[in-house]
Amino acid sequence: MLVSWFLAHQSSGSRRPLPGALGLAPTRAQGHTEDMGLAVERERHGRDSGELRRLLNSLEYKQDEYAKSMILHSITRCVYLLEAEVRARKQEAPPSQPSPRGLCPIPTLLAGHTVSWDLSLWPMAGGLVLRGLVDMGGGCSGPRTPASPASSVSPGPLQASSCTADDISLVGSMLDEEDNSVKIQALNTLKAFSGIRKFRLKIQEHTIKVLELISTIWDSELHVAGLRLLNSLPLPDYVHPQLRRVMPALMEILQSNYILAQVQAIRLLSYLAQKNDLLYDILNCQVHSNFLNLFQSTQPGSLLFEVLVFAERLSEGRNSPHYRAVKWHYNEQSLHEALFGDESRLADRLLALVIHPEEEVQIQACKVIVSLQCSQDVGVRPSSCRPSHSYFNSGENN
Repeated sequence: MLVSWFLAHQSSGSRRPLPGALGLAPTRAQGHTEDMGLAVERERHGRDSGELRRLLNSLEYKQDEYAKSMILHSITRCVYLLEAEVRARKQEAPPSQPSPRGLCPIPTLLAGHTVSWDLSLWPMAGGLVLRGLVDMGGGCSGPRTPASPASSVSPGPLQASSCTADDISLVGSMLDEEDNSVKIQALNTLKAFSGIRKFRLKIQEHTIKVLELISTIWDSELHVAGLRLLNSLPLPDYVHPQLRRVMPALMEILQSNYILAQVQAIRLLSYLAQKNDLLYDILNCQVHSNFLNLFQSTQPGSLLFEVLVFAERLSEGRNSPHYRAVKWHYNEQSLHEALFGDESRLADRLLALVIHPEEEVQIQACKVIVSLQCSQDVGVRPSSCRPSHSYFNSGENN
């Protein structure tokens, strides 16, 4: 009876949503027939539709800006969904008990057959995947050995990793579009693909373009998208000259009032502060006179923590033998003078943060204090702008 229902349903081409798609639990009568059959049917249509491949192919045709933005947004969504599903299947332990009622699990049942997903139905189904069991006959009865995790991961278009370098180049070409919304969606799509190791080298080719965008266009959403992408990639040495040129722009973004962009900018600067050939460029970068407002306890905890990590890495960099071997010259309005100069009030801000309500902020503030004390112990060379001084004088020295 179940076989007859499935074959009739298959020939009719019906694509009704799963009961769970409407937020309603299926009735007991529906649970083992309708839900199971529709799950298989969605697989049958999924491979035919090739959602991700179709979206990528559509980018090659002439589209208006709105259409391109929507296509790129859909590609981003597909990549995240597919990669999440692949990871979940690999981590999911196969059931040890035989399937109920002697029916075959769908991966075993459809072995050797075309299996795929209709991604357009995923949001409706709330991520409900391969839940059904269908008796197709042909000796599929009794206890079965569960399929291995590797065999349950469907090949081909089901995995975003099956895309090509040409697909990455196509998405990257959208960064040259005039409309900022298209650029933003292209950056988000590249960020989604950056989670796949084999694409990272190809995505790195667009690093200089991304740096150019975030330094020449003042758009907070574009800054967030571009910086998130840069923070997801290892930055090769050949982009360091471009990084030096965009350093003032990164510092301006850090001192803006848009928290998401500030957090992403400070994460990138913290990463760059660990590069010996970029440390001086960061420390000598000009900042506003109220730069230390970033260390106020009224700032969001997420931003405070990242700013403190940045300060710690700058302090550690100054303490390194490589950096101490040179007498550096700093501008009077430089980041170095704001944090480590004779008139800096950083010590007061750090002491106030030791009693911050968030524990991770407290701990990080203490780490910066210890790092600053160490810089005095190792005898960091004073800057040519102002002499160095002790940040935290002990009672013995008073």
